[in-house]
Amino acid sequence: MSTRYQLGTAPGRLSWLEHPWQLLRRPLSFLSSLRRVGDIVKIRFGPVWVFLIQNPEAVREVLVRSAVFDKGGPFFDKARILFGDGIGTCPHEVHRVQRRRMQPAFGHDRLPEQAAVMRAEVARTVGAWRSGQDLDIHAEMSALSLSVLIHTMFVTDAVAEQTAVVQRSMPVILRGLYRRMLAPVGLVERLPLPSNRRFEQVIGGVRAAVDHIIAMYRAAGIEHGDILASLLAARDEDTGAGMTDEEIRDQILTLIVGGTETTAAALTWTFYLLGEHPEVERRLHDEVDEILAGREAGIEDLPRLAYTQRVITEALRMYPPAWMFTRRTTREVEIGGHRIPGGTAILLCPYAINHDPELYPDPDRFDPDRWLSDRGQALLRGVMLPFGAGPRKCIAHNFALTEATIVVATVASRFVLRPIPGAKIRLVPRMALNPGALRMMVQRRRDLGASAQ
Repeated sequence: MSTRYQLGTAPGRLSWLEHPWQLLRRPLSFLSSLRRVGDIVKIRFGPVWVFLIQNPEAVREVLVRSAVFDKGGPFFDKARILFGDGIGTCPHEVHRVQRRRMQPAFGHDRLPEQAAVMRAEVARTVGAWRSGQDLDIHAEMSALSLSVLIHTMFVTDAVAEQTAVVQRSMPVILRGLYRRMLAPVGLVERLPLPSNRRFEQVIGGVRAAVDHIIAMYRAAGIEHGDILASLLAARDEDTGAGMTDEEIRDQILTLIVGGTETTAAALTWTFYLLGEHPEVERRLHDEVDEILAGREAGIEDLPRLAYTQRVITEALRMYPPAWMFTRRTTREVEIGGHRIPGGTAILLCPYAINHDPELYPDPDRFDPDRWLSDRGQALLRGVMLPFGAGPRKCIAHNFALTEATIVVATVASRFVLRPIPGAKIRLVPRMALNPGALRMMVQRRRDLGASAQ
């Protein structure tokens, strides 16, 4: 790159202690505060230095040049505990083959079938809501997102017992993975703690459950038309080789864990923001009333749900589920005039970028219409990266956006959601950026009268 960027170092006299502590206790405010320090900022992570890349052009370069900035760093290195060499954690040299094999499961021709599952699952979820209920919306969206993934992954009821094991295990897995990711020297997972024993037991149980499902599918030899069947049928274009059972297990766990937490967080923040901004909610109601007339949204409605999609995009900007990425350099490389050694961990923080006032005027304002302007469209293409960019962009991004649109439009066509008065909203940066327990009152719109709509 021809532009030379400012290189700085995060403040702290005892950097080896202070920086990991800040990342553990208040990562969002810590990383956001470093905007003034430089375009590239050195952060001490235990015994090593990590480079935080803040300039948007340099961020995109890191994501696009996946052969030089490979998956790795503190987060992805520890994530391999569960995912092995799944598509989200595998090294560059095998990613191209993996993505090619998996792409048919997320092709546009499969999306209508998957959207039908999304439509049925959101109808089942909201069908159980009662006007006046006090619900933990994050818990509701987590259960819904996981159910969508399970029912698109495995359509047969014959594996219900095994999928129930996976569903029960998600909270323990997510907590345990995040705790290990932020431990700079790998000490936490080696301690003989009850939480560590529980984590290992749960991971073992989930792997065994998924292995059992794969074995059942192979033995049955039936094309179920679901994601697992697509993975079993996948063949490399050059060699004709399929995936081993271990490779398929890694992909399934990657999709389930990665897709559940991020989608649930995105939906929860969207409903929270709508509850706090009734003027935006009214415009959303106008759109869904005209298009849906009270029914569930389907894939055929997506082209007309333009405002709904801008609402979701703005929620993703303000509270990006993938709030931090890490990479590792495969060789010495130059970024903005600065040489970075091979093997260096690179840190990217979409949350901090998305709240940069130089990029987004009044960044703390919830404004879906900022995406109508030419500037907004340019930011959407170049800076706004909720699913990453380049060769490692999330393979299921169309799946996730379709699900989010169907869920938000369907819920908005029937319900108004309001945060419980006095409830404290927390930013909880874990595997995804979520609000923790978010209690909201749900009211059927027809029960509120025209004045509330």
